[in-house]
Amino acid sequence: MVVEALISPRFLFVSTYPPTHCGIATFTESLIAALGRIRGGTADNKVIRMVTDWDDSISLEPEIIVETDVTTPDWVRPLEMWCTGFDLLWIQHEFGIFGPDDGESVLDLCRRSPLPVATTVHTVMVSPSDRQRTIIESLGDASEVVVVMSNRAGRRLIERYDIDHEKVHIVPHGTRFSPRRRHGEHRRSRPTIVNWGLIGPGKGLETGIRAMALLRHIEHPPRLVIRGATHPNVKRREGEAYRDWLVELIGELGLQGSVEMSDDYMTPDELESLIHSADMALIPYDTTEQVTSGVLVDAIGAGLPVVATAFPHSLELLSSGAGRVVPHRDPKAMAAAIEALLCDPAALTAAADQAMRVGRDFAWPRVAVKYERLARQVVTRDGKRVPFAS
Repeated sequence: MVVEALISPRFLFVSTYPPTHCGIATFTESLIAALGRIRGGTADNKVIRMVTDWDDSISLEPEIIVETDVTTPDWVRPLEMWCTGFDLLWIQHEFGIFGPDDGESVLDLCRRSPLPVATTVHTVMVSPSDRQRTIIESLGDASEVVVVMSNRAGRRLIERYDIDHEKVHIVPHGTRFSPRRRHGEHRRSRPTIVNWGLIGPGKGLETGIRAMALLRHIEHPPRLVIRGATHPNVKRREGEAYRDWLVELIGELGLQGSVEMSDDYMTPDELESLIHSADMALIPYDTTEQVTSGVLVDAIGAGLPVVATAFPHSLELLSSGAGRVVPHRDPKAMAAAIEALLCDPAALTAAADQAMRVGRDFAWPRVAVKYERLARQVVTRDGKRVPFAS
């Protein structure tokens, strides 16, 4: 899929970026790659890489034009120089990646920008602090376009924040994964359930582990494979306390043969192999705030049925039958949902089919085309480039 070459706005993203291990970094890397593919392989989009206080690694990625330590006072001062040669400054916003005070310095970034600003808001809180609300609303004022990744996030942003609703656009989170081949009659006798991503309190993995203890009675008890490194911010503050507690819980429940945990940050190919080897994904988040989940999008994009707790994104994407939604912190309900799918091949196949239908819109090239079109609306009028205010 290659877009018509009327004009190709040159994006300058502001985001974390590999080798940082976080969802925002992976998202931005994937979006830049997809924009290059739809433009026929050109690579004219770059990144101002946010280096947080828990990540001082050096990037060798060619997309990086500068790395900036967000804990340094007045880190945005060279912005005008960084913006030279670009058409649009696109901020990937998440609390925690723009320094102290809820990342309030991102507003200085907007004030100093010589380019039009667009923002992707990755988290939309129900009950933000006064400062968090001010930051989101000020980003909305400064941005020509505000992107969120689910309908529920869009409604929450419009209804609970003072932001011009005409600026708000829904563009789904992308995925690189396509549906797996069906196992057909050769399914394994012991189903595999998978969970992946950075690990820390709030992921709800203890609920999933306790649910596994309630599934030993079925004919072919499943195994749960949990893959993921501890979130670097959690590791800096708390070490491996959460992971160690989960390992102890597995031992206490006698699940050593049913739950497998590994401490690694997977490459995309390793993740694809994991997803395509599985029968189901389990997403047991504790939070009720999660309006976007990259794990959920990847699972559905791969045609994998999902059992998830009732956070906003799962309620939206699983409502058509791509899986089951269960209450938070309820191992019994979670086990019942898993059993209902695994013990009914027709139900499991129907959920997989629906996941594939829903997931078609999440392919990264489709997502990149939507970003490209939004950018053109901002930086062009009638096919001519708009002069930027100095």
